[in-house]
Amino acid sequence: MPTTSFSRRAFLQTTLVTASGAALVPATQAQGLTGPAYEVSKWSGPVSAFELLDTTGKTWRLADLRGRAVLLNFWASWCEPCRAEMPTLQQVADLYGPDKLLVLAINFKEPAARALQFAKSTGVSLPVLLDLKGQQARQWGVKVFPTTLTLDHKGQPRHRVQGEVDWTDSAADKLIAGLLKP
Repeated sequence: MPTTSFSRRAFLQTTLVTASGAALVPATQAQGLTGPAYEVSKWSGPVSAFELLDTTGKTWRLADLRGRAVLLNFWASWCEPCRAEMPTLQQVADLYGPDKLLVLAINFKEPAARALQFAKSTGVSLPVLLDLKGQQARQWGVKVFPTTLTLDHKGQPRHRVQGEVDWTDSAADKLIAGLLKP
């Protein structure tokens, strides 16, 4: 008799869906994003200004990001879906380049050394910003990890994506295309 093998992630997703009584599916199909472990919704703000240091000591300010599309990805190294999603964020950042699409990985409440160790061990070269006290996550309404907030090239908020996404998928590419300069 054949047996079905489930990954830990699939097991956890099934358990979450069963326990909650509802599937995690996109709130809007307009963007074409579908997946078993994330939800896409319109994001109308607030857009909180921030000034965060990255792991190299560089200061990042929201006002300095205008002119390019931005993915603000809130994550933590203890979060398995965050760890699974990070390589696809790196791939999409490499594909578009930082002048067209800037992907900022905002680490939630972990010491700089831990965030840096994670980035080095996984080959992530994205800017890793440090939200040491979780203040930015609270101001931006982040309650689920990972959460990615999208800003278009004009600095306007577009989407809140909660959960793990394969950012190299064609559906995610459509979402990103709507953020870019025409």
